[in-house]
Amino acid sequence: MTPPPAGPAKRRTALAAGTARKRISKPNAAMLPRIGDSLSFLFLDQARVEQDATGVKAVLASDDGPTVLAVPTAALSCLLLGPGTSITAPALRTLARHGTSVVITGSAGVRCYAGLVPEGMTSKWLQAQATAWADPTARTAIAERMYRMRFGPTAPQDATIATLRGLEGSRMKAMYKALAQQHRLPPFRRSYDPEDWDEQTSVNKALSAANSCLYGIVHAAMMALGISPGLGFVHTGTTLSFVYDIADLYKSELTIPLAFSLHDSTDPEGEARRSFREGLRLFKLLPRIVADLQDLLDPQDGHSRRDDAEEALEEITDLWDPELGALPGGRNYSSKGKN
Repeated sequence: MTPPPAGPAKRRTALAAGTARKRISKPNAAMLPRIGDSLSFLFLDQARVEQDATGVKAVLASDDGPTVLAVPTAALSCLLLGPGTSITAPALRTLARHGTSVVITGSAGVRCYAGLVPEGMTSKWLQAQATAWADPTARTAIAERMYRMRFGPTAPQDATIATLRGLEGSRMKAMYKALAQQHRLPPFRRSYDPEDWDEQTSVNKALSAANSCLYGIVHAAMMALGISPGLGFVHTGTTLSFVYDIADLYKSELTIPLAFSLHDSTDPEGEARRSFREGLRLFKLLPRIVADLQDLLDPQDGHSRRDDAEEALEEITDLWDPELGALPGGRNYSSKGKN
């Protein structure tokens, strides 16, 4: 029996679903240059990662047929796999043998769901973190450094943790007030209540979504270094305490201004996530996050690793392919795809 033709509403729904599937099926491949401690990151989505006779490769589908990228396992510290990826057990074994971490993320790194840390990874940073966390004096010193990183050169030199915490609260209130005035909004109050989510303002919804994206890329950086996300120095009591510590260093620069700019959006959460996905914005933040983590746990007199990482923030290197030669990173490998 022939089914009746679909009505206009069903046809529109099917068309929208097909368009969405086509949009998210465009693959990305991007690699950052080596940063502190020779760390390098490769992000892939919409790809199949497998092992062949020559090594690990990523197969990316496009309208012109599959594109094969050789994965430089020996030179790679962390492989981030976004939506639509699959990986074979032999490929995982090879990555583990070369000491490469594998992290399962959301699109463009906006989430961190799970990860594989190879047994041969150095424990240098985990040991430094645990040692400082267990020593009240060292823990206080790192917490103070994190607060001072937020304030910059205006931070008072002899302030206690309690004083710095109070100053940070005042700084955030002043920022909320200034941004509300800039966008001609009523006074802003941050709300986290999930039970009253539908009643939250667009700014609150966008800020929660943007912060969640930021937590994902910070978590991925920690996994690449072998650091525990649960041993925090300012936050405590959750499995992501250190993630929250580090993410707070970037909120006033990244997530808070973005949230206020979306005050009149009809989809503030979705637009916040899309903003971070565009141009792999959070992926490019990885060098700074790694440098800040290393500076906090192993400070070097008169030198900041972040200075070394600045050059890598905007640079995405080429990807090498045995058949096609050098391919530009940070782009879609479908025939019509763009970053």
